[in-house]
Amino acid sequence: MSAAKQVTEDQIYGALKKCMDPEIPVNVVDLGLIYGVNIADGKNVDIKMTMTTRGCPLHDTLVSDVKRYVGKVPGIGSINVEIVWDPPWSLDKMNPQVREQLGFGKPKLRFQIDYEKARPLKAGRYAKQEDGSMILANDKDQGFMVNEAIIEFWNTCDGTKTINQLTDQFSAKLGMPRQQVEQEVVQLVQQLLEAELLKA
Repeated sequence: MSAAKQVTEDQIYGALKKCMDPEIPVNVVDLGLIYGVNIADGKNVDIKMTMTTRGCPLHDTLVSDVKRYVGKVPGIGSINVEIVWDPPWSLDKMNPQVREQLGFGKPKLRFQIDYEKARPLKAGRYAKQEDGSMILANDKDQGFMVNEAIIEFWNTCDGTKTINQLTDQFSAKLGMPRQQVEQEVVQLVQQLLEAELLKA
């Protein structure tokens, strides 16, 4: 009797590539959600994977999809899927080509800003309404509803700090990973430039 065919990692990854994330139309391997595949006794598989967000309501669907596709590999034994949160998932973990296709990567800017050189300078003025709401108005007197975090950021843009420095500052202040903060900062700079509340 010939020995049972051993299941290989390639086969497992091949099966996982058929499994799409429900929120982003990319398979879980290219998304970088698979942190490890371990095969015991040539057939029993342990898969370590993460999710793009902690509160993802689709965990169970994704786990059952993974089990379903991996279960089709010939000779497979038991399949154990462990969800891990460390290290946290980030865009860095995606396949770079896929990331580019999706338009992720460095946040796309309609304004080409040099993160190293541009030193955004606040423009316009801050006003508090009678109802307590906060507004930033540009020189054309167009008002934009804002919150304290935006005001604080706007005030920090005093023309002395580059976008990289602003990111570092907020990353330290919020105790958040720099990468998450960078996207927020860049989007905010983008919005404030469009609203003519910053000069780059």
